[in-house]
Order: sequence, then structure tokens, then C-alpha cells
Amino acid sequence: MFIKKLILASAVAALAACQTSSPDVVQRGDAQRMATVQDGVVLSIRTVTVDGSQSGGGAAAGAVVGGVAGSNVGGNRTSTIVGVLGAVVGGVVGNAVERGATKEDAQEILIQLKNGDRRSVVQAKGAEVLVAGDSVIIVSTGGKVRVTKAPAVAPQQ
Repeated sequence: MFIKKLILASAVAALAACQTSSPDVVQRGDAQRMATVQDGVVLSIRTVTVDGSQSGGGAAAGAVVGGVAGSNVGGNRTSTIVGVLGAVVGGVVGNAVERGATKEDAQEILIQLKNGDRRSVVQAKGAEVLVAGDSVIIVSTGGKVRVTKAPAVAPQQ
């Protein structure tokens, strides 16, 4: 039974590692691509939660584990019935575990651009701590954006 739980936990952990909205993680497809950069100032930040995903992988893994575990109960007919019930329950539990494992703490950052426009960006909390008043840049690549502190600009001579 421990092995089966370990397999399910491993599958869910692998799924959870696949997605993040962290500004510190750049997707492979976004590497070596030109990005658009906009300057702005942080107006406010609030903590939000990015809901977990439900790709079906957690449900599938749970169904397999539940079905196998249930099929080992009783005789032929009983093991079939319990195996089907185990698969259903395992699928529901696996889906819930995946959703919980892929949920992440994030922040909604309200930014005022230099031209006066405002933008709101939701991203996972990164290594940088942003506060209201910080000068930031919004980096846009392939329809995705991330917010980081603006680099210090050396005075021109």
C-alpha cells in the first residue's frame, strides 16, 4: 500500500513541477526570444492564490492506483466490483491531490506605466520583494508577462 501511495504522490509532484507563474522561471520556448519591455511604478500589491490545475493526470494516476488496490480485495466478483469502486474513488482523490499540489501563492501587482496607463499582472512570488513605489519593468514574451525590479541606470555623461 505504501508503494502505491508513493507512486501517486510522485505522479502528482511531477505534474506540479510542470507549471508555475514564477517570474524567476522562464519557459524553454521563451528563451532566446526578443521581449518587449515597459517601464512603470508599482502602485499596489495584494496577495492572491493561483488555483491548481486539473489536467487529468492526477485523476488518471489515482484511478490506476485505486483500481489496482481494489482489485486485490476478495474473490473474482468482489475484486471486480471493489476494483471499479477503487478506480472511481482514486480518480476523485487523485484529481483533488493534483489541484492542491499545483495551487500556488501569488501576487497581483498594479503598475502605472510612464504614459499613465495602468496594468495588472498576477505572478507567483519570486525572489525579489516588490513594494509600492518600486520602479519595475514589465517583460512581455509570447503573450506572457513578468514583472521585475527595474535595473539601475547609470547617469549619462
